[in-house]
Amino acid sequence: MGAEYHLQIEGGDVAPYVLLPGDPGRVETIASLWDDARHVATNREYVTYTGTYRGVPISCTSTGIGAPSTAIALEELARAGATTFFRVGTCGTFLDDVANGDLAIFDAAMRLDGASHGYAPPEYPAVASHDVVTAAITAAKGLGYPYHVGVTRSADTFYARHPRPGSSFHGFWQSDWENHFEDLRRLNVLGAEMEASVIFVLARLWGLRAGGAAVVLDNVLRVSGESGEFDPEDQFDHSGDQIEKLARLGCETIRLIFEADTRG
Repeated sequence: MGAEYHLQIEGGDVAPYVLLPGDPGRVETIASLWDDARHVATNREYVTYTGTYRGVPISCTSTGIGAPSTAIALEELARAGATTFFRVGTCGTFLDDVANGDLAIFDAAMRLDGASHGYAPPEYPAVASHDVVTAAITAAKGLGYPYHVGVTRSADTFYARHPRPGSSFHGFWQSDWENHFEDLRRLNVLGAEMEASVIFVLARLWGLRAGGAAVVLDNVLRVSGESGEFDPEDQFDHSGDQIEKLARLGCETIRLIFEADTRG
C-alpha cells in the first residue's frame, strides 16, 4: 500500500500517539522539545514529524483550519497506525473567569461543524476520552499552568456569528447572530475553536482515543464589544511563550498516557 494521499505518510511513519496542531508552522516548534525528531512529510496544510519525547514515541501532524481538513488528517493517521490523538491549539472563551494565557482542557464539544455530521447523527456526542482528559489535567498541574476543564464550541466559521455587524466582509450580518455568544456564555461553554468536535467524534466511532486543549487568547464577547469591530490581530497573541506552553502541555500529556499504557 502506498502513501496516504493527503498526508503522504505510510505505516511506520507515525507513532501511535499524535499531537494535532492546526498551524503547520507549529509542528517544528513542538518537535523542538523532543529528544529527537525527523521530518516525515509536507503536503498542502499537512506537516508531519515523528520522534521521541522523554523516551516516548510521538508524532505531530498539522490539520489545517477547521473540521473538514482535520477529518482527512485523522482518517489517514489512523490508517497509518495512530491510535491516540491530542489536539493542541488556541481558542477564545465566553467565560469571564478565564484569563488570557490560561489553558482550556476540553472534555466535550458542541458540534457546530459540518464534517462530523457526515459521520454520525447530531444526537451522537462529541466526548473526549476520560484517560486523555485526566492525563492533560495532571500535565497542567505538573507544569504549574492555570487551567480550566469544560466544553468547547467547534464551529466552521471564524468571522460569522459575531454579535454585531463589523466582523464579516462589508458588515454582512444576520439578526439571529446577536445573542449567539451570550447564549454560549449562559451554557457555560469554555472554548471557541474549530476542530475538537470532529476529532472527538471520529475517535469514538473508531474505538480510538482523543482529547484536546488550547491556550486561551481572548474573550470573544469582549473583542466583539459595543463597536462590533473584530480584528484578529487584536484577538490573537501568537507569542512564542504561549505556543511553547501549549507544546509542553501536549508533550507531557502524551508522556503520561504512554506511561499509563505501559503500566497496563
